[in-house]
Amino acid sequence: MENDASWKFRQQLLLIDENLVAEDVAALKFLCTDLLPFKKLESVKSAVDIFQLLMAEEYLNEKDTFLLAELLYRIKCHSLLKKLGYTKEKVQEYLYERGRVSPYRQMLYELSENITNEMLKDIIFLLQNCLPKRRITLSALELLILLEKQGLLTENNVQILEEVCMNVSPHLLKTVNSYKRAKVPLPQQENTLPLKESSLSHTGDIRVFPLPQETSIKSVGSNINDNKAADLTQGFSEMNLELPGEFSNVENESKNIASYKMDGPHRGFCLVINNVNFGSSLQERKGSCKDAGELKRVFTWLGLDVRTYTDLTSQDITDLMQTWQHLEDHKDRDCFICCILSHGESGAIYGKDEQLVSIRRIMSHFTAEQCPQLAEKPKLFFIQACQGKEIQRPVYVEADARTPDLSSTQQSIFPSESIPEEADFLLGMATIDGFVSFRHVEQGAWYIQALCSKLQLLVPRGEDILSILTEVNEDVGRRVDRLGTKKQMPQPAYTLRRKFIFPIPRDPPPSQQH
Repeated sequence: MENDASWKFRQQLLLIDENLVAEDVAALKFLCTDLLPFKKLESVKSAVDIFQLLMAEEYLNEKDTFLLAELLYRIKCHSLLKKLGYTKEKVQEYLYERGRVSPYRQMLYELSENITNEMLKDIIFLLQNCLPKRRITLSALELLILLEKQGLLTENNVQILEEVCMNVSPHLLKTVNSYKRAKVPLPQQENTLPLKESSLSHTGDIRVFPLPQETSIKSVGSNINDNKAADLTQGFSEMNLELPGEFSNVENESKNIASYKMDGPHRGFCLVINNVNFGSSLQERKGSCKDAGELKRVFTWLGLDVRTYTDLTSQDITDLMQTWQHLEDHKDRDCFICCILSHGESGAIYGKDEQLVSIRRIMSHFTAEQCPQLAEKPKLFFIQACQGKEIQRPVYVEADARTPDLSSTQQSIFPSESIPEEADFLLGMATIDGFVSFRHVEQGAWYIQALCSKLQLLVPRGEDILSILTEVNEDVGRRVDRLGTKKQMPQPAYTLRRKFIFPIPRDPPPSQQH
C-alpha cells in the first residue's frame, strides 16, 4: 500500500535524524542553501525540519531519495546510506548525472571542513570590518553564509576567499583554485584583469604567448590525464581568440610598433633573489646558485647593475621591494629587471621561512603610482619556481615545489592575473600555472639556463624580448628528463606597449669569454 510505503519512508528519515548530531544538521542546512528558501532554512532546528522542506519542494519522496543520499555522502555519513538502500560506491556512480549540490557549495563546504578553530579566529579578525559590530560566535559555515548575505562572496566572485586563504593558510587555496579551474575556461581566467584599451599610456592589454604547437602539454606531468591535457592544449592554442584582434599576432605586431628608449646613461638595475635553503618541509634548491651566477653574468654583460640577495624570508622580500620601489636612481635608468629563484605555489613564491609572497604583490610595488621614477619604462620579472604540485621525478631532476603530492594538480592563477593593471610589465614564468618547473641539481634550472642562453645568442642579432622568450619556450618545451617522461612549458605574459630590445653589447657574450 502507498500509505505503508510512505510510513516506512518517514520511519527511515526519523532513524537518520536520530543518528545526526548538531554539526551534521548545520552541514546539511548549508549544503541545501541553493535548493531551499533561505528564510525557511533559518528556522531549521533538526534534520527532520530539513527533510520536511525538501519534501515540500519535491526534492525528496519515498520513490526518489537520491538527494538525501548525496547530502549524507557529502557530509561523510556513509554508514547511514544503507537506510536509503545506497552504498558509498553507488552514490559516487550516480553523482555526475543526478547530483544536486552545486560545485560552488561543495567547494565552500570542503573549505569549511579544513578551517581549524585557530584559522577561524584569524579569518574573523581579518574580516572584522565586514562583520556585524556586535560580538557573535561564528562557525566556519556561518561565516561563509554571512559573507554571502552581504554580497562579498558569490558563485562568480571568490576573491575574498583567495585573499583570506593567502593570509591565513595558503594551502587552503588549493580548494578554491580547483573550483576556479573547473568553472572558468583556462584562456578566460585573465578576464579578472580588466582590459583598458582606451588608456594605453597608463594601462596595457595583457598578452600571453601561445604554446608552440608541436609541444604536447600532456607531457608536463605524469599525473595529468589525457583529457585534462587536451583541454589545456586546446585552451592555449585558442589563446589569441580571447585577445583584441590587433594583438593576435605577436610577430606582425612587433614589426609595426616603436621600441622602448634604451639609450640612457645607465641601463638599469637587476635584482636576483636566490632562495636556496628553507625550513623543514621545503628542500634545499641545489643548482640554484649556478642559475644566480649565470643571471648575474648575462645581465651584467647587457649593461645592468646586478644585485644578488640570498635566502630571504617573505618579509625580507617585501621589505626589499619597498626599498627598491623608493629608489630615486631609477629616474636615470632605462628599465628594471627582477629575477626570483625559489620554491613556489600557484601565483606565489616562498620565502626561506616557508611563507608565501604573492607575485602580483611583488610586482605592484613598481607601478607608475608606487614608483613614478619607472613610469612608462619597461619592468621585467622572471620567476623560476613551481606553480603547482610536484610529480614523481628521477634523482637528478628536482621540482621547485613542496614534497610530492600525486593526488592533485591545481590550476588557478593565470600569469596575466599576477601582472598589475598597468602598461610596461612583463612576467616570465618558468612554467604554466598548476605545474612543476624542473631544476638539475648541478646544471641549474631548465628555464633559467635557456633564458640566459637565448639572451646571449639573440641580443647580438637585435631580437626583441618577446622573440627571445618565444625561443626560450621552444628550447624548454623540447627538453625532457633523463627518463624521457617529464616536460615543462614556460608561460610569459605582458603589458608592454613597445618592443623591448637590449642594445648590443660591445663585449662578446659571457659564454664566449672563456
